[in-house]
Parts: sequence; structure tokens; C-alpha cells
Amino acid sequence: MERLSAEALSAEPDGFFDILEERRRSNDLSHALRTFNPQPYHGATPISAAALSRTVLESQYLTYVIQEIVVECNEPREAVLEEASALLDEMSQNLQLGFIRLLGFAMTKVFKSVFSSIHVNEDGLTRLQQAIQEHPVILMPNHRSYMDFLVLSYIMFTYDLSLPVIAAGIPLMGMKLIGEIFRRSGAFFIRRAIGSDKLYWAVLSEYVKTIVRTGYAPLEFYVEGLRSRTLKSLTPKLGMMHMVLEPFFKGEVFDISLVPISISYERVLEESLLAHELLGVPKPRETTGGLLKARTVLKEDYGCMHVCFGNPVSVRDLVKGKINRRQYNLVPRDLPMKPNKETQEFVSDLAHMIIRLQERNAVLSAWNLMVVVLLQNLQGIDLDLLTTKTLWVRRIALQFGAHIRWPKHVLDSEVMSSSMTLHHSVVRCERGRVYLVEEAGPGPVSQEEGVCRRAAAVLMCASYRNQALHVFTRPAIVAVAITTAVSSRTDDVFHHFKFLLELFSNEFVFIPGQAVQDYEEGCFLLQQSGVIGRSDEEVHVRDDGQETIVFLRAILQPFIESYQLVFRYLCEESSQTFREKMFSTSIRSFIMKLLISGEVQSYEGLSSDLQRNVLSALLRMAAVTKTTVDDQNEVRVNKSAVKRIWDTLNDGWTPRISVDARL
Repeated sequence: MERLSAEALSAEPDGFFDILEERRRSNDLSHALRTFNPQPYHGATPISAAALSRTVLESQYLTYVIQEIVVECNEPREAVLEEASALLDEMSQNLQLGFIRLLGFAMTKVFKSVFSSIHVNEDGLTRLQQAIQEHPVILMPNHRSYMDFLVLSYIMFTYDLSLPVIAAGIPLMGMKLIGEIFRRSGAFFIRRAIGSDKLYWAVLSEYVKTIVRTGYAPLEFYVEGLRSRTLKSLTPKLGMMHMVLEPFFKGEVFDISLVPISISYERVLEESLLAHELLGVPKPRETTGGLLKARTVLKEDYGCMHVCFGNPVSVRDLVKGKINRRQYNLVPRDLPMKPNKETQEFVSDLAHMIIRLQERNAVLSAWNLMVVVLLQNLQGIDLDLLTTKTLWVRRIALQFGAHIRWPKHVLDSEVMSSSMTLHHSVVRCERGRVYLVEEAGPGPVSQEEGVCRRAAAVLMCASYRNQALHVFTRPAIVAVAITTAVSSRTDDVFHHFKFLLELFSNEFVFIPGQAVQDYEEGCFLLQQSGVIGRSDEEVHVRDDGQETIVFLRAILQPFIESYQLVFRYLCEESSQTFREKMFSTSIRSFIMKLLISGEVQSYEGLSSDLQRNVLSALLRMAAVTKTTVDDQNEVRVNKSAVKRIWDTLNDGWTPRISVDARL
């Protein structure tokens, strides 16, 4: 008889409670209509949404900016003020408990239908409740699904916590009826392309700052800016961070609590949609009709969700010794003030730190570990071998500090089987062998269509692997550096580590200026796992650490090979300039031909997000430059610089130490 896994007993994250369990036993309407009695911020003066908007319009800051625009553009003050009022009407929320109750009733039905469980760490909610009463609170979840927007408000309503106002993309506002329900559930809507619109920036920033300084409600926004189509963490966007922190910098509030929140899905509703977007299929417009057509998605099983509320982060504690806030006393609080270099660096570091905290609190599923192995065996793998290797990967992940949901008292074979059943759209098991599933379609399939279907399956699997990447990234980069640096001397290994860190800093999230800390973290994890040995002078792989080094190199291989393909395209292309908006189309065509010919197997190179990350890396490393010509971004390629980076990566990928390419 198969043994129960002893390791699984320590793999299950502690302190989580399934909030759907009670909902399945009780009346949904009673839950929606129950008494709601949250404890608000003690410094808040209760005001209505309309009064909040009036405060913004009458603020000295907005008055000052409007006067500047009147002078600069020679427009009547009344016209500019009217435009500001219209912008505020467009963006502002109108949070009403009645609509939260309506949404709560509807979402209980939806959540019970699509999720087997929603696990929440109640100790985190206790800390959040305390933080809400003491200081203005900023909720900072990761963003992986449209469900993110709904689940946090649902949880806070369930636990009698002050309901948040939520920064949302303006396309949601355009959804008939749904947009208004979202607005009255606390959403305020932000345009995606603000550009240099001075008035819009002023109205938005004053609206956000007024919410923070008055303690109107907890404010929720996604520091990554957009929903991650790859399910990887994205480089933070800093505009909203500057807005929410400015009231503290100017001494208008004593402190601000930032709460990192990690939302982990066993299966994401939009998995197929996201993969096809990465392959160039246009994203469907967000409409009520589209939402109704997509309701068939709700008939599927999406497994469990974990929502982890992290420890509140005190801005006041972090800022000590990093920013001299006296500079803000030299300018009246109501006047615009551009942040200086030290403030910009602090805000950037803080945003990156929040994402690292989100990653550390993420909960991985068995499927996240299975796909790591599957993607290294695209031609299929025996189920028994897949199980053995997945358990081995789980052991490594636990040693590296991962939180893993692996059901207790359940046979490993049953855990594997249930994961494959849940993800039946992308994987199948036939005669004891596991394969990726490619989408079926009508009629004969062209070579290009065949590659796209294969790529969609690979990218769907890769998205779930990406949810676990943060656990392995630093040890993996160290592993590549150790095996490919010119020598085993510490200086040579660290030099190559820094090169890889810079190259992939759009692919993975690293706190700027902390290469030494990242290197030490990677080395520490490998050393404590018995994979490497270290002295002041050199780093070496232990004999019994070879298998782990092979595995870690293979995790980075899809990224390295895809970057190499983009470098090859840029060096072989006859033209040295191209329009940025045509870049993805051209590089996708180039890689498609290589895939059809069988010369390469790098399906992840077709991802438009990865292609943009390569271009961003080359811009940062001064191998390409960008200029605006006829209102379009034009990119000029320095082929010799690209070739140097390509050669370094090629040399680095050829191991000095003999290792196999796959786990």
C-alpha cells in the first residue's frame, strides 16, 4: 500500500480558514443582510462620497494647478474647473453598503460554484483590523485575475472590516449596469493612458491623497499596475505609490500602514484567455454582454484559493534615516512638489519590497510543482516518474522556504490525480503517461496553427510554473553563474550573477541596488540545502548537489533560450531601426518559422510579454535607443552592443561544469 507522505504534514500552511465552509451550511441571503459593524480609523471624520469630492474640488492644491493651466493655456477658469469636475465625476467611487450586500449575495453564489474553498489567514485579518483603527491603511494585493477585485471586499465584509475603495481600470466603468455596481461597491476608475494630462494627474492625485489624509476608507490598489498575464510578479508602477505616501511625507498623517496581500489560485478563470493574449490575440473588450457570454466559465471547477494578509508595514518605521522630511516644510503643503532623488529611490524600494512580501506569502499548489517538471518534458513523462520528480521538487521548494498546500493524510498519487483532473484542459494521462493537451479546432490545421496550439498549452502551463518561480529565481541564477563563470572564484561567479540579474530584471522582481543581498540569499539557500560549498575565495558544487543544479538551470532555460532568439533576430535583421509597435509581430514571425522548421523548441519565445521584457532590458543596457518619430516610438539597434550581450549569454549558457540540460 502506498505510504502517506510525512513531508506533507509540514507542507500545509497553518492558520488558514475556509470561509466558504460556513457559507455552504448557512443561508446566503442571511449572510448578505446581517448586521455590519466595522471599527473605522479613529482619526476619520465620517463624510459622504459627495462631500469627499467637494473637498477635492475645493482644495488649495487643485485650485493652484487649475490657475497654472489657465495661465499656460489661456483658457477661462470656469471651463477648466468644469473639466476638473467632470473628471472627478468620471473617476469617483460612491461606496454604498446596500450594493456591497447585493454584490456579497451574488458573489457567494459565484464563489461556491467555482471554488472548492477560499482559505484566509485569520491572524492576518486580526492584524489588519487593528491597523485600520490606528492609521490610514493601503491594501496592496497582487493581481492575477478579475476575481481579485471582488474577493477582498467580500472577505472584509464577511469579517466586519471597513470596506475599501479600490483603484480600477476605466474599461470596467463602461460595462452597463456592472460598472455602476462596481462604483457603488467602492471602485474609483482610472484612465490607463494619462500621459502628460496635467489636470487629470492633479484631480487623480488630490482624490487619492484626500482619501488617505481623511482616513475615508482603506485604499486598495495593485502596485503592479496591471493584471499579470504570465501570473509572474510584475515590476511595480510607482505613480500611485507616490500619491498615497505624499500625505505622510508632508506630515498630514502620523503614519501609513501598507498591507501586502497574496492571492493564490489553484486554477485561474482566465488561463486560456491570458495565453492567447500573449500570442497576439486581441484582448476582448470588457462589456456586460461579454460577461454574460462568459458565464459558461462558471460551470468549471477552479479548485481552491488562498488569500494571505501580510503583516502591516509602517511607512514611518521604514523611512527613518532614508528621507529628510524637513524639505517638505520649505514648501506650503498645498503646492505641488516634485519628489527628489532620495524620495524616488525610497518609494521604488518600498514598492519592490511589497512585491517581495507578496511573493513570500504566496501559497503554492501541487500543480505549480508538477508543471515545473512537465515543462522540462514536453514530449510526455510517465506518471510514476512525474510523481517522483514532483515530490523531489516539493522537497527543494520547502527547503527554499515555500508555502505549499499539499493535502494532509492523502496519498501522493491521489494528490497528483486530482490536480490533473482539475487541469484537464491542459494535461491528460493515457496508459500511465502524461501529456500536454492542445486545443481542438475545426478543419485541417496549418503548420502555424499547430504551433500556436502547442504554444498556448505551453504558455498555460508556464503561467502556473511562474507562480512558483520566486522560490527558485535567486538560487537558479546563482546555479547558472557557478556553472558558467570563467572560474569558480567568488568574484567571477558574482560578476556573472550581476550580469544575469541585470539582464532579467524585467523578467523577475529584484529590489534595485541589492545585487549583493540577492546573491547572498541565493548562495545561502543552496548552501543550507547542501548543494554548494563556499569559502571567501571560491564557490563549488558538491557531488550530491549536481541534480539540484541541473534542475535550477533548467528552470531558467526557457528564458535564456528565448532571449537568445530575440538577440539573434535583432542581429540578423537587415534594418537597424523599427517601429516599436511592430516589434512583437516581427519577432513572433521570426520565431514561428524556426519552430515550424524544428530548429528550436522555445515556445515561450512567442510570448509578447517576454519580448517586451527583452526590449526593456536592452534599453536599460544601452544596446538599443528609443525616439519618437511622427508620434510613434522608433527603436534603433546597436547591433555590436546586442551581439556582446548575446555572446556573454551564449558563453554563460555553455557550462564550464558538465551538467545535463533537464531534470
